[in-house]
Amino acid sequence: MKYNPDIHHRRSIRLKEYDYSQAEGYYVTIVTQNRVCLFGDVVDGKMVLNDWGRIVQRCWLEIPQHYPSVSLDEFIIMPNHTHGIIMINDQIQNCGVKNFESQRNRYQHIIPRSLGSMVRGFKIGVTKWFRKNTDVYNVWQRNYWEHVIRNDYDLNQIREYIITNPLKWELDDENPQRSISKS
Repeated sequence: MKYNPDIHHRRSIRLKEYDYSQAEGYYVTIVTQNRVCLFGDVVDGKMVLNDWGRIVQRCWLEIPQHYPSVSLDEFIIMPNHTHGIIMINDQIQNCGVKNFESQRNRYQHIIPRSLGSMVRGFKIGVTKWFRKNTDVYNVWQRNYWEHVIRNDYDLNQIREYIITNPLKWELDDENPQRSISKS
């Protein structure tokens, strides 16, 4: 369906006026379409990736190859979502997201400039692989959740959450078969 401003009212979940190309740490969560478990299973509190999950992991690990000013910190591929920390290490000059999403280099290749372009590139790479090699057409939900990492305490809390995420899978809101305890 083509975009119609009268019926499509997308509300941004990004921080207003924040430049997502800034040198910062960002915690992102990307969820599969309809929370379908595509990437493996949690077994005894550990994530066991299937072949599709290993493709997602490979694409995640390739992010710094496509975005030289980026490094990766903790991440995990869960059955139906991915959590990860992306570090933009250098402020890209004159590149506020409000002004430029990308810039062409002298070879006319697009140089991505923001967290959004990095997440979009990751999602596109995974989706292209799925469409070529499986019968899954829509891999991801629209958008993604992000959090700007404010300090070392915040960073360490997020790292701990990512590392222990498989241990909490039975109660995870993203788990379509989660155990809901009634107290």
